[in-house]
Order: sequence, then structure tokens, then C-alpha cells
Amino acid sequence: MSKKVALVMGSDSDFPVLTPAVKRLKDFGVEVEVRVMSAHRTPDDAAEFSKNAKAEGFGVIIAAAGMAAHLGGVLAAHTTIPVIGIPVKASLNGLDALLATVQMPPGIPVATVGINGADNAAILAVQMLALSDDTLAQKLDKMKSDMVAGVKKKNADLQEKVNAL
Repeated sequence: MSKKVALVMGSDSDFPVLTPAVKRLKDFGVEVEVRVMSAHRTPDDAAEFSKNAKAEGFGVIIAAAGMAAHLGGVLAAHTTIPVIGIPVKASLNGLDALLATVQMPPGIPVATVGINGADNAAILAVQMLALSDDTLAQKLDKMKSDMVAGVKKKNADLQEKVNAL
């Protein structure tokens, strides 16, 4: 049975930013569970969830938070499964969230994508799961080859426009 991905956000107001991650994971056929937990307002719930995530079948946790953005670190502190942080642009153009997410102490890694980078977080989660899931690996290979074909088509179309000048 394939591992699930948890998408945990600090506030439900972050959901519009995270919708691309939910869609991408579903497109790959990955089961995703979406939850709201706060590193500051519900720290016990966040710790308890993270402690039990592996036993509940999760293979990756994606943590999204803005401002102080300690959610990824709190979750990573209580589990051995990979945690991916998405800094959410809530204040200071998201720079505060980026720095809070990426600056983890030794022993508490949080892989961090760009500000509002939900789609890349989902792809990274799929890549992690694909290490032990050949079906996901094949789907990733197809996604990459489709991207290559798309860029080549855009280049060919551009060359036609340039030649027509």
C-alpha cells in the first residue's frame, strides 16, 4: 500500500496557496490528508500528530505556515519521516516565513521550497515516495518527459515567429 502525504497548514486561510499541492498529489494518485494545526496555538496536537504520522501510514509531511512559520520544525522534531516546509507569503513578502522554515537546528531538517511553492512541495513529496514506489517513479518520468516536449514545442513555435519577421 502506498504511503499517504499529510498537508498541514497553520491556518485555514493558507488553503488557497496550498490548493496546487492537493491537486498535484491527487493527479499522481497519492492519498493526501489536509489538516489545520498551529505550532503556537495547538502545539500538543501538532506534536501528537507528528509522533503518530508514520504509524498512520504517512510517508511525507508537508507543512505550510506564514509569519513565524515554526510548524515545519515542530512537526520535524517529533518524527523521522521527511518534512517539507512551504513558507507562506503572509507578511514581509514571505521572507520571514522562508527564514523561519529553512533555519532549522542540526538534527531537525525541514526540506524547504520557495515562498508559496506548494506545487514544488507536492512534486518533492512524490519524488520521496517514488524511491520505493515504481508506479510513482514512472509517473514522474512521464511528467518530466512531458515538460521537455512542452519546452521544445514552445521553442519551435518561437522560431516560427522569429523567422516570420
